[in-house]
Amino acid sequence: MSQVTSSGHRGLVMDEPLLFEMDVEGRTGVDLPEPEGRSLKLGGLERKSRIGLAGVSEPQIVRHFTRLSQKNYAIDAGLYPLGSCTMKHNPRLNEKAARLPGFAMAHPMQPQQTVQGCLELMGMLAHWLMTLTGMPGVAMSPAAGAHGELAGLMTIRAALTARGDARKTVLVPESAHGTNPATAALCDYKVQAVPANPRGRIDIEELKEALDEDVAALMLTNPNTCGLFEDEVVEVAELIHNAGGFFYADGANFNAIVGRVRPGDLGVDAMHINLHKTFSTPHGGGGPGSGPVVLSEPLVPFAPLPYAVADGEGWRLVEHDDSGQSFGRLRSFHGQMGMFVRALAYMMSHGADGLRQVAEDAVLNANYVMARLKGTYNAPFPGPCMHECLFDDHSLKDTGVSTLDLAKGMIDEGFHPMTMYFPLVVHGAMLIEPTESESKQSLDLFCDTMLHLMERAQSGDAEWLHDAPHLAPWSRLDETAAARRPVLTWKPDPETNRAT
Repeated sequence: MSQVTSSGHRGLVMDEPLLFEMDVEGRTGVDLPEPEGRSLKLGGLERKSRIGLAGVSEPQIVRHFTRLSQKNYAIDAGLYPLGSCTMKHNPRLNEKAARLPGFAMAHPMQPQQTVQGCLELMGMLAHWLMTLTGMPGVAMSPAAGAHGELAGLMTIRAALTARGDARKTVLVPESAHGTNPATAALCDYKVQAVPANPRGRIDIEELKEALDEDVAALMLTNPNTCGLFEDEVVEVAELIHNAGGFFYADGANFNAIVGRVRPGDLGVDAMHINLHKTFSTPHGGGGPGSGPVVLSEPLVPFAPLPYAVADGEGWRLVEHDDSGQSFGRLRSFHGQMGMFVRALAYMMSHGADGLRQVAEDAVLNANYVMARLKGTYNAPFPGPCMHECLFDDHSLKDTGVSTLDLAKGMIDEGFHPMTMYFPLVVHGAMLIEPTESESKQSLDLFCDTMLHLMERAQSGDAEWLHDAPHLAPWSRLDETAAARRPVLTWKPDPETNRAT
């Protein structure tokens, strides 16, 4: 923070040091009694030095993390325009349901007869995921979208192995999420990129050239990362099936079509569903996450265990596959119960018509943003778009201002920047996803700000944008130096106790 006051504070924005810079030896917020009849030695050795934990009092630690939280941007603070990420409002009703003791306090090792409600909820959520996607099977255990991708490809690999078909290639469009090729590589497949056509969709002719008897699967995001619906998706599915491969759909953008389009009707064989994107479970912060993967009939026998079923005596988990076709467990235990509760609460509170409106409003909001910004900002693929709109840096040409500069200027204006430089198929990309959560007033304020920043860039105010943000707690970091010389340890200066 720039030193504009003697304290380093700016009004109610505090200059917060690192936790270890607050350290005072011997200070603690917890007083523990001396252990009786036990040695203070660790591992038979007397501790001769400090163990490296900061000595702080309880008020210090509470204030420290409260002040840090005030420096964060959050969906509860304002519009979060990250394209491809779907940072939507998390209804508090969902949170209340997830905190019901029977769900919140359940333990995965409890006897199954004591968690019948949890198992029934898992079965109900699985039913609605299959209904909404038009798919006959679902694996609930994946812990995130990328984990769902892994489950899907491992299921495909198990199905191919069962028929004695050792295919080695997975096709991935150039506009795919980065996890797609990473997942394929992790499953020991060779990744082959498929270019996009001038309309921003997969190039059918290039796909035909790439298809052969070695292709195990195609991984296609629909709607894709350019914010466009793949309108030739049925032909794509027929092509991959005729070649003997499987069609994996990245379901990260299912929130744009939920209630309106069933992927199973399009020929999809496997698709993960990011519950935080489509069904509004919390997003970010490192977890917990949930990414169930729905499966077509040929893949259901090879799905990972376990899964919940109902019989005459109640609900139970099927944890063993007598046929030997399942590839086994993907993880310990059964999935993320808290996310299951939130997702089902979201579904049930909206109903079928409400979920359909979620998709319609998300698409409406994105097209409103595109309509307001298009012309001032260059849209490489003019609308209509789906749930997110994409712009490039063409309008910044000759201004000396980059996409990054513009994004830093947004921080001064009180907005989290949109997704930058992704997808890679567009130079200087700016990907904006307003979600269905935002009102017209909220979108207008955002669009007015974006138009103001472009006017500032085109009027020759490049230097101001180069130095942005000016009003944030910290100014712009040297990101190149930080990447090349990361500080991975903390060492105090003996005189000031500040980090060096």
